[in-house]
Amino acid sequence: MKLGRLGVWYSTDKLDGAQLRDFVRTVENNGYSNLWYPESRGYESMSLAAVLLSSSEKLVIGSSIANIYARDSFTAQRALISLNALYGNRFVLGLGVSHIPMVEGLRGHRYDKPLSAMSAYLDSINKSATAGELPVVVAALGPKMLALSGEKSRGAVPYNVTPKHTAEAAAILGPSKWLAVEQKVTLETDPAKARALGRKELSRYMVLPNYRTSWLRQGFTEADLADGGSDRFIDAMVLWGDADTVRRGLREHFAAGATHVCLQPVHPDGDFVARDRMLTALADT
Repeated sequence: MKLGRLGVWYSTDKLDGAQLRDFVRTVENNGYSNLWYPESRGYESMSLAAVLLSSSEKLVIGSSIANIYARDSFTAQRALISLNALYGNRFVLGLGVSHIPMVEGLRGHRYDKPLSAMSAYLDSINKSATAGELPVVVAALGPKMLALSGEKSRGAVPYNVTPKHTAEAAAILGPSKWLAVEQKVTLETDPAKARALGRKELSRYMVLPNYRTSWLRQGFTEADLADGGSDRFIDAMVLWGDADTVRRGLREHFAAGATHVCLQPVHPDGDFVARDRMLTALADT
């Protein structure tokens, strides 16, 4: 399996069945190689993957991410193998340790140390395969998790990061690994409107310690993360402007060493027309 250069990341929980199928066709018809989706409080990850795969012909579908506390490692491995056998080797299993509220508060599990929990999970998935052979990637942000993803999986799927982080991740992973970076975008040229969209989109992440730690490591300050985020912070997390401006920002990740960039269209709630216009405008990045 090979990852293409440009994909789409989208929170699919907001879509019903018909909307999901329409969205898959929009992504595929615009020539994107991959569609990535998260697992939160809505659709179960492997069930959703089957729907997305059955609604497409060529798209590689990737979980970004499937929560390691949502299913044991044997079940995850069998789902990965089953989906690829049934749908022409088009599924990538992206794994993540999620966040304490989603693990202890929602699921009632104990949240273990992220690095050791992920390491053990990957060891179990790789029991019947060579490490890095299966199309498995890890939601890695810090250097230790990035090193682990390079050692025990195909690579990493960082989220909420800058091109500077991409360069550091590429150096840790090495040239043979996948580095699929998510980047939020909006084709809004009014600074106030664009930043308002960005702040709303990022608000749910800014209360999560994993991301706050990552942002501080990337060079942002506590002041940048206060009161909804500074303009400097929002502008780094959500590329905005006309299509050419946004394309330049996406290309910075490629220049920094990303092997794949998945853009996440940020738009007003329910404005799927604006979303689809963005996907069409940016498809030739």
